[in-house]
Amino acid sequence: MKLDSSIAAVVTGGASGLGEATVRALAAHGVKVAIFDMNEAKGEAVARDVGGVFCKCNVTSEEEVDAAFAKARAAHGQERILVNCAGTGNAARTASRDRNTGEIKHFPLQAFNLIIQINLVGTFRCIAKSAAGMLSLDPLPDGDRGAIVNTASVAAEDGQIGQAAYSASKGGVVGMTLPIARDLSQENIRVNTILPGIFDTPLMNAAPQQVKDALAASVPYPKRLGAAEEYAQLALTMITNGYFNGEDVRLDGAIRMAPR
Repeated sequence: MKLDSSIAAVVTGGASGLGEATVRALAAHGVKVAIFDMNEAKGEAVARDVGGVFCKCNVTSEEEVDAAFAKARAAHGQERILVNCAGTGNAARTASRDRNTGEIKHFPLQAFNLIIQINLVGTFRCIAKSAAGMLSLDPLPDGDRGAIVNTASVAAEDGQIGQAAYSASKGGVVGMTLPIARDLSQENIRVNTILPGIFDTPLMNAAPQQVKDALAASVPYPKRLGAAEEYAQLALTMITNGYFNGEDVRLDGAIRMAPR
């Protein structure tokens, strides 16, 4: 797929971090980008910078997702590109004993379900609705009708202690990539997933410098945190390379996460 002003894109979680970098990379090629995010102030600011449109959206809400796609398509037309970056995480042991009181507790099921709803179900909701819209388009001269990029995590393959919900949600994204790619192959829509390692994002910036330095040192090479622009570069490769389909690709400096 050639990126230019004739192409519309939707990026979920596009107001910051990996999503923002992808929004800016697409816009730099002239693509008309709609930003789906819950942070209205940041989303509007990025949209102004790139000449895009902001659509306030919680991916766990059917109504908000429908409204966001309607707004984006009214502004730019039917999108040919969807990049799913919306997501979050939490941490709790499956079952644990308080060292001081001896109280036994387990991972709160409501908290577990919330992560699944955002990271996994939210991603699939956006894929299904975007793909349905793409089916209304004619294929481009190169054959592509659309391209979808999802965001999982290295935690999908080597999750750490306390990451049961997060790893399950991201493992689900990896697990559904090939079936969805096969589902949509007859319609010329390609689907791929990126598994980022430890990236320098606004969430990571909240950590103390010594923590960030230790994490960077744990990466085999290069010994630093990933840059959001490197994620965006791979996302654009997945979009523009017509033979890239049904793949789950780690982007992690060769790191394999330890248990903790």
